Amino acid sequence: MVLRSPLSKSCSLPSYWMKMKLTFPFLALLSICSSVPAFPQADVVWDSSGNGLLQGVYNFREVVWLTADNTGNLKRAVSMNGTINFDGAGAYTLQGSVMDSSVGAPQIVSSTGTYVIAASGHGYISSPVNEKGKVFGVVSQGIFVASSTDDPLNDLFIAAPAGSTAPDDASFNGRYQVVEMNFPSLTAAQARDALFQLNPDGQGGAGTVNVTGYIGAGKATTQTVSGVRYSFSNGAGTLTFGTAANAQTLLAGSRTFYISPDGNFIFGGTATGYNMFAGVRALAEPAKPELLNGLFYQAGVDVDMSALSDGVATLHTYYGSFTASGGTFLGHQRLLSGSGSDPYDYTYADTYEVRPDGSYEDFLGFRNILGAGGAIRLGFGQEGIPGLSVALKAPAFSGPGVFLNPAGIVNAASLAPFTVGVSRGELISIAGTNLSLETSEDSTFPTSLGGVQVSINGRPAPVRSVSPTALTVLVPYGTTERIARIQVSSGGVESNAVTAFVNTTTPGVFTVPAGGAGYADAVHADGSPVTGGNPAHIGETITFRLTGLGDVSPAVPDGAPGSADAPSLVSASTAVYIGGEKAEVLYAGLAPGLVGIYQMTVIVPPNIGPGDEYLEVSGPDSYTSQVQIAIGGKASAGQESRTKQSLKHRRRVFGPSRTVR
Repeated sequence: MVLRSPLSKSCSLPSYWMKMKLTFPFLALLSICSSVPAFPQADVVWDSSGNGLLQGVYNFREVVWLTADNTGNLKRAVSMNGTINFDGAGAYTLQGSVMDSSVGAPQIVSSTGTYVIAASGHGYISSPVNEKGKVFGVVSQGIFVASSTDDPLNDLFIAAPAGSTAPDDASFNGRYQVVEMNFPSLTAAQARDALFQLNPDGQGGAGTVNVTGYIGAGKATTQTVSGVRYSFSNGAGTLTFGTAANAQTLLAGSRTFYISPDGNFIFGGTATGYNMFAGVRALAEPAKPELLNGLFYQAGVDVDMSALSDGVATLHTYYGSFTASGGTFLGHQRLLSGSGSDPYDYTYADTYEVRPDGSYEDFLGFRNILGAGGAIRLGFGQEGIPGLSVALKAPAFSGPGVFLNPAGIVNAASLAPFTVGVSRGELISIAGTNLSLETSEDSTFPTSLGGVQVSINGRPAPVRSVSPTALTVLVPYGTTERIARIQVSSGGVESNAVTAFVNTTTPGVFTVPAGGAGYADAVHADGSPVTGGNPAHIGETITFRLTGLGDVSPAVPDGAPGSADAPSLVSASTAVYIGGEKAEVLYAGLAPGLVGIYQMTVIVPPNIGPGDEYLEVSGPDSYTSQVQIAIGGKASAGQESRTKQSLKHRRRVFGPSRTVR
C-alpha cells in the first residue's frame, strides 16, 4: 500500500513518497491499486449538516492490516497517528507520522482532505491512506470511530478532540479499563489482545499492571508488568511498559496515546507497530442492569481463530451501531472480512445481562466493559477471537416543527439500526416528532395519508401508517441512487431531510411478538404458526415473512401487492440458514396480496435441533442473524454440539451469499 494512492489501475505517488523512492525504490511496486472502484458517486449528496460535529484540532490513530490470504496472515500493515484540524465546513489538514511494514521506519506525513458528516453523526472522511478512498464511521461525544470498509481495506480509525489545554502528568489520574489489539508480526497466529486496568497517579506513575489476554487461538494467558510510567509532551502521552515483546508477551514497550478533553477516553498505539488500544474511565460505582440502554455507535477489529488448526483465520473490521434495551440487543456492522473482499451489512440480535462491574458477555465470546458512567463501552475478544471494539452512546435528537430523527430510519420488521441503510421495496419505520396530527393506517398504501406525504429522492413513497412520532412507508423501487434523501411533509410543513445509504438488500424477518428479536413469524404448510409448542421438524416445509429483499421480477408498481397468479420473485441471490445448515429455498418473492412484504418458503435442513435455532438470511450484500425458530425432534450428540457452536459464533461460521462486483 502506498499512502494516498488511488484505488485504480493507474496509480500515482504523492510528492513526499516520490522523494522517498530515491531511498525506497520498491515502494512504487507496492501500491494496493486494483480494479476495485472507489466508493461510487451518487446523484443525491450525503447530508452535511453535521459537519460541525468534527471541528477543531483532533488527535487520531489509524491502523491498516492487509491480509495475504485466508490464513489471516498479513502481507502489509500501516499505522499512522498525529493531529487533524477539521474546519467545521468539510475540509481538514493533517500532520502526523506513518509506519509502513514495507519501509521499516517511521516517516513524517502531511496532507489535506475532506469530510461529510450527517446530523446523526454518520458519515465519512477522505482517507489519509488512500487518495480516492473514504473512511466511514460515526461521531458521538466528539469522538469519531470508523473503518474503510468500502475501499475495501481492513482498518480501524479513531479520532478525539485535542482540547484547549494540553494534558500533563497531573491531569491523568484515576482508574481506566483498557483493551489492546496487536499484530506484533505479520503472522495471524501471533495476533493478540490484552485487557488490563491502568491506574495513573497524576505524577507519572501507573504502578503494577495485571494483564489478561489471548495469543492466536490459545487459551487465556496472564502477565504482570511492574513500574509502568507515563509522561506527556506536546499534547501526546507516552506509556512505558518495559521490555520488548516476545512470542508470549501480551504487553511491552512504549505506547503513544491521547486523552479526550473530559478525561473519559484514551487511545493510541506503538509508534513503530500495528496495534490499537482504547481505554475508558472505570465506573465510579456498581452498575445497574439498565446502565446499557439506548443507541450506541461502534467500530472494531477482530480475528476469528476458531479454524486456525485448519490453516484458516479471518480478519474482520467494521463500523455500525446497536440499540440496547431491557436485556435485548439489536446490532449492525458494516463488515469487511479480509482485505480485497466485498463488504456487507451484518445485523444481529443478542441478549445481555450487565454485571455490577459493568461487564457482560456477548454471543461472539467478547467480554464487554462499560465505563464513563455508561457512555462508552469497550469490547475484548476472548478465546479463539482476539479483538477490540469501541462503542459510544449516541446523543438524543430533537428539533422544532415536523422533525425526523436523523438516527430514526429503521427496518420495519427487524428494527435494525439506521446505519444499515435501506433497499428498494423495503418497509421502513421513520421516527420523529410532530410527524402527523392523527394516528391512522391504510393497507392500500396511498402516497398521502392523514395529510402526510413522504418523499425519497423526490419520489412519493407509499405510506402504510402515520402517527405523531412514527411513520411506516415503502421505499420506492425507483430508488436507484446510492444515497436516499428522505423528507416528510405534514400539513404542508416540510421536515428536515435525512440521508441513508441504499443497498441491494437489507433483509429483516418479522417476529412474534414484533420487535426484531425472538421467534420468526413462521408457519407450517397448513398455515399454523411455528411455536415452541408446535415446532418445525427436519425435512418439513415452512414459510416466513420479511422485508428488504430488494428488486423483484416481474416488477410491481410502488404500493402494489404481490400477485398469486404471476409471482414476483426476488432478483438478488439469497440463501437461508437454520442452525448453521443451508436450507433449500423453494420460494423467495413478494407475498401474494401484501405490499412490501416478501416471503420465503424453505425446507428445514438435517443435522439441527432440537430446540431454538437461528434462522438467518443472506443476500449479495447483507446477512441477518436476528431471529430464531423452534425445531422439534431428537438430536444426536453431534447435532447438539453443532447447535451450540452456531449459537456462539453465528457470523464467524457463516457468511453472506454475496457476489463479487
